[in-house]
Amino acid sequence: MSENQFANRRILVVDDEERITRFIRLNLEHDGFQVEEAFNGQKALDRLRETLPDLVLLDVMLPDLDGFEVLSMIRESNDVPVIMLTAKGEEEDRIHGLELGADDYVTKPFSPRELVSRVRAVLRRTVAARGTTTGLIEVDTRLKIDFDRREIWVDGNLVKLRPTEYRLLYHLVQNAGWVISHDQILANVWGYEYRDEPHYVRLYVNYLRQKLEQDPAKPKYILTERGVGYRFVDYKREKGSPTKAAKNGE
Repeated sequence: MSENQFANRRILVVDDEERITRFIRLNLEHDGFQVEEAFNGQKALDRLRETLPDLVLLDVMLPDLDGFEVLSMIRESNDVPVIMLTAKGEEEDRIHGLELGADDYVTKPFSPRELVSRVRAVLRRTVAARGTTTGLIEVDTRLKIDFDRREIWVDGNLVKLRPTEYRLLYHLVQNAGWVISHDQILANVWGYEYRDEPHYVRLYVNYLRQKLEQDPAKPKYILTERGVGYRFVDYKREKGSPTKAAKNGE
């Protein structure tokens, strides 16, 4: 997706500091985005329903509901991409937001270039994931993946994945049987801007294992290649059919 294709994408900015909101608005509008504003959690939920934004920039510290509460409410019914804005640098706060379904976080203070870069990266990978389908994949009798319907079934039960978890699983399955490096995963799932964020890969692989594996401590689907990266089980070869060549550069 070229940068001019972001023109008129609608961004909902949720922050109770008008100075920060104005700063974000000016920089996003300079890059062609449309900007909606909300100054508290409840108004953010109202604006989400009214304006149907393409992405939400959500501050953690809000005067009524905090950003984590708002994110949880959003994720009950909506998979709109969400980037958390936080003045806190503690890892547990960042992880908490990711666990609740945030797509990324930006720590204050941030530069205009960093913010716009993160917004573009999240939009690019969201559009890419929505535009890909491969039909029903029966990994084994226990795990079935339907990329057309965006459904994951484990032991006959529908498993809900967060948007980033889904993108990671898609990339791993598309390259089943092939080892994918940490750098390749970061570039293809998160974007080149995330080359210095290797903890994202480990964190989300762990999330997927908790949801898909019978014993996450002894995974049989998402396998670790120590010092290199990860590999999804070669389910086609195990069934005796030819393995499709991987496209790690996609």
